[in-house]
Amino acid sequence: MSDTTADQPSNANGEGQSRFNSLPINVLGQYVKDLSFENPNAPEVLLPGQPAPKVGVDVNVGAQPVAENVYEVTLVTRVEAKIGEKVAFLVELTYAGLFGLQGLPQEHHRPVLLIEGPRLLFPFARNIIGDVTRDGGFPPLLINPIDFADLYRRELTEEGPVGNA
Repeated sequence: MSDTTADQPSNANGEGQSRFNSLPINVLGQYVKDLSFENPNAPEVLLPGQPAPKVGVDVNVGAQPVAENVYEVTLVTRVEAKIGEKVAFLVELTYAGLFGLQGLPQEHHRPVLLIEGPRLLFPFARNIIGDVTRDGGFPPLLINPIDFADLYRRELTEEGPVGNA
């Protein structure tokens, strides 16, 4: 019988080590930094027979240092749904996480923070938006997954550096 635990898998030499200690990025905490839901044309837009709203989603990512090797990554999501010219609902969410980077060269901080940070935060932000739209009287909005690596590459080539890391 092995004396390793689920937290400490054996490496090739049979020595127990925490796999979390070997990862270059660690989630130290995550939180809602700002959340706004507006339903300006209720109850009209909630009446039966209304067409489905047209939904637009904008996502921005940022990162800033808060301590040595600790960064705050923000995932800012803005969702606007319209029925014709009327705003059905508007959601603005800034969801953030504190990330620790260990053993990672400085030149790799930016891409790790702006790709992996939001990738780890996104499912939680998506869930919050789904809950708040449902609580606002609409079907829960489930935003499609986002390729943050592609977003990072596109913003680098189109607009210069991404985020503040």
